[in-house]
Amino acid sequence: MLKVLKFGGTSVGTLERIQNVANIIKKNRDEGHDVIAVVSAMSGETNKLIEYAQNFSAEPNAAEMDLLLSSGERVTSALLSITLNEQGYKTTSMSGREAGIITDNSHTKARIEEIDTTNMKNAIADGKMIIVAGFQGVTSNTHRVSTLGRGGSDLSAVAIAGAIGADICEIYTDVDGIYTTDPRIEPKARKLEKISYDEMLELASLGAKVLQNRSVEMAKKLNVNLVSRSSFTPEVEGTLITKEENIMEEPIVSGIAIDRNQIRVGMYGVTDKPGIAALIFSSLADADINVDMIVQTRGLDGTTDLDFTIPTTDFIECQKVMEKFKEQSKNIDYNENICKVSIVGVGMKSNTGVASKAFTALANENINIRIISTSEIKVSMVVEEKYAELAVRSLHEAYHLDK
Repeated sequence: MLKVLKFGGTSVGTLERIQNVANIIKKNRDEGHDVIAVVSAMSGETNKLIEYAQNFSAEPNAAEMDLLLSSGERVTSALLSITLNEQGYKTTSMSGREAGIITDNSHTKARIEEIDTTNMKNAIADGKMIIVAGFQGVTSNTHRVSTLGRGGSDLSAVAIAGAIGADICEIYTDVDGIYTTDPRIEPKARKLEKISYDEMLELASLGAKVLQNRSVEMAKKLNVNLVSRSSFTPEVEGTLITKEENIMEEPIVSGIAIDRNQIRVGMYGVTDKPGIAALIFSSLADADINVDMIVQTRGLDGTTDLDFTIPTTDFIECQKVMEKFKEQSKNIDYNENICKVSIVGVGMKSNTGVASKAFTALANENINIRIISTSEIKVSMVVEEKYAELAVRSLHEAYHLDK
């Protein structure tokens, strides 16, 4: 079996942890697998390099930043290769360039265009394991080093797994899989054996931080089977993220997600005329503000009320945009004391009564729902922030997710 194993910054944060990662790779080799490992920089290294650059420039050149930031991953890959070779395992390190990763020309946030797997296939044929420096490639026109932005090493691993036809891509972090909800909120949370790409994408977008959306999207596109597991407890099976057809018995609800980083914006008594909503939301889009849930209620006096949610990070910019519409509404207010609680599951597509069970569970706890939105596999509800954890626990119990 050809495996791609990816290790994040925490997993390689010290020399002792690099030795621990070497032990995981050796075990896979001893079991007869071919191995390509993709590594991040040691934890804290990237921030340190950014501080160094900002000591000389508030806005350093993006191409120079890419060359600087890519060095952290190459240090890890070389150290890990040295460790494995010293212990008798034929290994070679590769930069993104040597691994054949070609990107577009957007420095610091490049997108992978193609991967030439020739070097990696030759190394495997020569009996070697490969340690690839994640997060980087080279631009297609200038051949300068580029980096892939947030979650870039996960993306490198998934892209390599897809390009070379690996049997599986295992993403090692400091948690041992995907849980039905945050175990810090609900101690009865259960680790999932399998979850579909679409469910994982919904959970990731709602605040589950185990995997980045970009890497799950690419895994779905390239049909790569992903496993989320821990480098600190490698003997524990992780969670398989795969296509829906590979999950024999689809649960109605797979998980409960909570997002506390939300603000509700209310516009009341807005002049109700064609195009007003388009004008408001186009202005928000032009300011690069990500609007999520939207509710419009039309009054009988020729006005309408609008409620919508935005990420807390966009709050100041949103207030600036809303200033333009003060004359066209009676009142605009903001509520920072809210959160979004969501139930996610592919089984919703073929089962009725899923949403009503959620509403009943919250009503039984006297929790008022402020906004509701739905998709094919998700129901999201905005509630007061003080009820966030109670809402999660009551929904977890209502769908028997601990069973």
